[in-house]
Amino acid sequence: MEIQFCGADKTVTGSSHLIRLKNGKQILLDCGLYQGGGKEMFDFNTQWFFKPSSIDILVLSHAHIDHSGKIPKLVKDGFRGKIYCTSATRDLCAIMLLDSAKIQESDAKSAQKRGNLAAKPLYDEFDVKNALKLFRTVGYDKWFYADEAIKVLFKDAGHILGSASITLDIMEGGKQTILGFTGDIGRWDRPILKDPEPMPECEFLISESTYGGITHEDTPQETGKLLKAITDTCIKNKGKLLIPAFSIGRTQEILYKLDQLYISRQLPEVPVYLDSPLSMNATEIYKMHYECMDEDIEQFLKSDDNPFGWKHLHYITDKFESKLLNEKQEPCVIISASGMAEAGRIKHHIFHNIEDAKNTILIVGYCAKGTLGEKLVQKPEFVKIFGIEKKVNAQIEIIGSMSAHADDIEIRKFLANQKFAKKVFLVHGDEKRQLRLKENLLNNGFGEIYIPSIGEIVTL
Repeated sequence: MEIQFCGADKTVTGSSHLIRLKNGKQILLDCGLYQGGGKEMFDFNTQWFFKPSSIDILVLSHAHIDHSGKIPKLVKDGFRGKIYCTSATRDLCAIMLLDSAKIQESDAKSAQKRGNLAAKPLYDEFDVKNALKLFRTVGYDKWFYADEAIKVLFKDAGHILGSASITLDIMEGGKQTILGFTGDIGRWDRPILKDPEPMPECEFLISESTYGGITHEDTPQETGKLLKAITDTCIKNKGKLLIPAFSIGRTQEILYKLDQLYISRQLPEVPVYLDSPLSMNATEIYKMHYECMDEDIEQFLKSDDNPFGWKHLHYITDKFESKLLNEKQEPCVIISASGMAEAGRIKHHIFHNIEDAKNTILIVGYCAKGTLGEKLVQKPEFVKIFGIEKKVNAQIEIIGSMSAHADDIEIRKFLANQKFAKKVFLVHGDEKRQLRLKENLLNNGFGEIYIPSIGEIVTL
């Protein structure tokens, strides 16, 4: 049996891991897009380490684009197997992949206008619809047969709505192998979602390592920091607070916190604009899946039947309305995708507002290397947006504790029952973070820890 590491290796994007069995069966764990810039991104997203038509089964951990975003291209290029995931993941993928297709088509048209006549989208809406036909949904905590010799178990990973760790029970040649993939590990005591559930003990484990060696800030400070950012920017400075936020997970968490502040009469009466059609659709899907949510939100629903909305929240769908926000001089809060500020409407808002010292850009999530968000975190004097150099006069603030990814301590808590695994493979992390996590795991009684390179094949 072999594992080929086909993405998110010594980096945090493009998750994809291929399991090859002796009998020729091939199982793909995740099929994500590389998110970032330059030739490296283009090469990864247009090429494969395998023949798509040779894949028998795809098991998907969750809906984030860096884990699911390459699925329509997989189907376009020949994959015809079944795609297994949770019900919430399928619902979120339906809107996210269609949105991704629209972005692909728009980017291709823009490139053609700039003279690159050969520019084409990776896939279109037709490819997404074909891909969605292959999805099969399964609940948490029950083994199911993906093949006569392959059983699969989803456990709640607590990362985003519908996220799951994946355990494979494979019988081959009379031998049983238990192989696990953590997907993205969530966090304990976070708003909205249930806590991560431990996986069964595995012989071999593929684990994320995004925040290896890092401890998040204490979470109780988050709401206070968010409120302070609104008060300082909108009330004291009469400016705009721009919040780049992932459409799934982060946006709903921010809305929930603001709703709580409104209910408790702490939220200043300033307009809040959710300028992201995808985020709005995702929020509606969150409302459909309260079975994934924790007891706190169940209690909150008794006093507020909509935990993601209040009087001063305005939804922006039309592009013209979005552009008008940049002409408004009134203090306001704008929440928009993408979370790394690399694309989407938030990038336009930052472009138009970054040179005004009254304004603030609030970073509330992980930003991959090379993205606009990552550059802003460094608080530079100048930054290029759409090829134009802009002076960074706006305040740059960061709330590091709002990440949906487990930190080093939480990863080790999640992996506590895996100390007897024969080998743990660290993926989905920069190499520096992986080396720190590896050291900490070894110091805590783990056996062999291995950090694979992109494209590497390991025989089990």
